[in-house]
Amino acid sequence: MLQDFIEILILSAVQGVSEFLPISSSAHLILVSSLYDLKASSLLIDISLHLGSLFAIILFFRKELFDLKYNKQLLKLIIFGSLPLILFGYILHSTELIHLLRNVKLIAFTTLFFGVILYFSDQRETDQNISTNLGIKSILFIGLFQILALIPGVSRAGITITASRFLKFNRVDSGKISFLLSIPALAGASFLGLKDIQNEVLEINVLVIIAIILSFMFSYVTVKFFLDYLNKFSLNIFVIYRLIIGLILISVIYF
Repeated sequence: MLQDFIEILILSAVQGVSEFLPISSSAHLILVSSLYDLKASSLLIDISLHLGSLFAIILFFRKELFDLKYNKQLLKLIIFGSLPLILFGYILHSTELIHLLRNVKLIAFTTLFFGVILYFSDQRETDQNISTNLGIKSILFIGLFQILALIPGVSRAGITITASRFLKFNRVDSGKISFLLSIPALAGASFLGLKDIQNEVLEINVLVIIAIILSFMFSYVTVKFFLDYLNKFSLNIFVIYRLIIGLILISVIYF
């Protein structure tokens, strides 16, 4: 039981921290599970981790979400921006092509390449803001970029922030756009996971509850920290981290 708890703690920390930072949660979960052969890792635990992150982002943005009944435009933008990912995600999942993307070689190169793209996007000057400049064209642009997040190593947070920065939104607004789009993405991932185990007997045990709670805690703290960070600093630290991880993976694979 202690070993299972430690593994759940590790998985929750990886999910909660990497889900909302531009470093790819799927890549980190794949790498950590591969490196340590975690026995507690399962589809139900994976769903629990995503639910924890979903509950955290909903709580953090509860005011904005409650205001959606008065702000139909923002609700429409979130829906439009999420449709490309939901559509392509469902196709890849239902055809099981998604499993072909889960390999370390691909993660190594996507981590490197999209880290460089993140750097160049972050050099853009800022002249747009989420209140007055986020429209159908810009959210669809970001939503189409978000499709790439289906590839491990790209990072959903990273690619949506990259797209937003290319459109000249400031870092904080880019982070908020990414966070708002994460709600349908996490809900969709949880739904597809539940669909996969619909014919199985769901065993809601202590580990599942712990996974949800810990993932929630790590996710909530990360969102708060990241928004504060974006208000003061560039994204260079995440670019450097991605380059280091990518180069380490390539050296392990080829040398």
